[in-house]
Amino acid sequence: MALTYAEALVKTLDKLGVRRIYGVVGDSLNPIVDAVRDSDIEWIHVRNEEAAAFAAGAESLVTGELAVCAASCGPGNTHLIQGLYDSHRNGAKVLAIASHIPSRQIGSQFFQETHPEAIFQECSGYCEMVNSGEQGAVITHHAIQSTLAGHGVSVLVVPGDIATEEVDDTRFLGSTYSTARPVAFPDPEEAAALVAAINKAKSVTLFVGAGVAGAREQVLALAEKVKAPIGHAFGGKHIIQYDNPFDVGMSGLLGYGACYDACQDADLLILIGTDFPYNDFLPSKNVAQIDINGAKIGHRTKVRYPVVGDAGAVIENILPHVEEKADRSFLDKQLKKHLKLLESVVDAYSKNVDKHTPIHPEYAADLIDELADDDAIVTVDTGMCNVWAARYWTPNGKRLDIGSYRHGTMANALPQAIGAQAADRSRQVISFSGDGGLGMLLGELLTVKLHDLPVKIMAFNNSSLGMVKLEMLVQGMPEFQTDHEKVNFAAIAEAMGIKAIRIEDPKKLKEGLKQALAYDGPVLVDIVTDPNALSIPPSITWEMLMGFSKAATRTVMGGGVGSMIDMARSNLRNIPKNAAQF
Repeated sequence: MALTYAEALVKTLDKLGVRRIYGVVGDSLNPIVDAVRDSDIEWIHVRNEEAAAFAAGAESLVTGELAVCAASCGPGNTHLIQGLYDSHRNGAKVLAIASHIPSRQIGSQFFQETHPEAIFQECSGYCEMVNSGEQGAVITHHAIQSTLAGHGVSVLVVPGDIATEEVDDTRFLGSTYSTARPVAFPDPEEAAALVAAINKAKSVTLFVGAGVAGAREQVLALAEKVKAPIGHAFGGKHIIQYDNPFDVGMSGLLGYGACYDACQDADLLILIGTDFPYNDFLPSKNVAQIDINGAKIGHRTKVRYPVVGDAGAVIENILPHVEEKADRSFLDKQLKKHLKLLESVVDAYSKNVDKHTPIHPEYAADLIDELADDDAIVTVDTGMCNVWAARYWTPNGKRLDIGSYRHGTMANALPQAIGAQAADRSRQVISFSGDGGLGMLLGELLTVKLHDLPVKIMAFNNSSLGMVKLEMLVQGMPEFQTDHEKVNFAAIAEAMGIKAIRIEDPKKLKEGLKQALAYDGPVLVDIVTDPNALSIPPSITWEMLMGFSKAATRTVMGGGVGSMIDMARSNLRNIPKNAAQF
């Protein structure tokens, strides 16, 4: 008996190991939902399709496998777009099923008519409409293969009536899908030019991003040979920061430590696997760049030594030809500066913290980091939560952080936590949720409750859009409409049937966090934090803030990463006792 297209699609997903689909049922999507009912796939009922796309993206990032979201026609699938942009830019392997109005009505200004095949073009690597059951079976293979090959989100637009058409030829759906990651070796001339530049430079700094995944050891080997400090973008934090004797922190608006100085002061800066967007923080005098995507070369600053290739393969190729540097004075200077910056800022927020109300968010983030499991996953809302996670969440090779690091949208943390937790209910998942982001997709607390997902939701509740406030201030504008009415998120969570703890007294914070993290089930911790904590050290002057020059930025944004101080201190053990003081 022939299968309908909906049945063939769901059977294919089941065979590929897809265990859940995130979405909201209804209307043109019903034939596919009915096929899911007869499968082993779980339907995760979210409250907004935006959350479905965020959740699928997070699941894929955690598992490395295909994840699926779905939505009904018109407004249903246009809700997907925010989460799909984020998933696409994060490199998640996501298939989005965007159902459509009846095919006979397309082009007739029918009820709920949109043109999803056009709408989703920019946030996908593959986006096509199913025109018949037979053609649908073919392009379903194409869509799945595209996202599994690393080309970002794939979107299948499926008119409701086409979903019920029978499919006689399903040969394409029986294909074996390739998931291998290619290794690209560098062009010999480009590699040779980079080697010559490294050998000529008296000092070298490496600045890395998410593209060094799988190449950690090679990066450390290069740093060791040329005595280079290593800075990182947020995307590279969990890969390179831990157990790194060359670490000098992060650059950019979320940055801390000596990274900015190390990048600016080196004779040669090598960007590796990063498309770090903030060009004001990058020098242009003598920069090399290694990236597997040649289109990314020179995106952010002037590059003199481009090398296209896999980060690990490029370094392995050039390392035998790189001359070892004996002078580590530049590295030692940056390591000392890094420790000094960390200590000076952390101390400002770590003394007498149990007496300061509202609670310092830095203190809360530091305690969460201390108490969380060694293999915990943290999802991070865009805004000030990014700052607290960047500075206080300590990676160790087993932990994972997920955020909207490239799309930069609010409200990502809770739905991403849903996807991460659904993928592995036994692993601790913590969301750093700002009150702005939490309020934006507040209904997803109902999703957490419905599916009994044991997410630990840490609500940094400062009744303010803190990052927006900071943006206004550094542009010389008076803050306006950034503060809002105080909200008791604990009471809201309790009304939804979720265990909640509200903490206003810093003396009760540690015990409250312990209780929440030990609880067997979902819990929301409503932490009432200081709205004036904007990642600025207490001694900052108004003139420095208004100017926002690069030197001021280093002072304003430099510092503070909790337990990372221990590593910075340990790195100083590598410096000879007679090394010059900076």
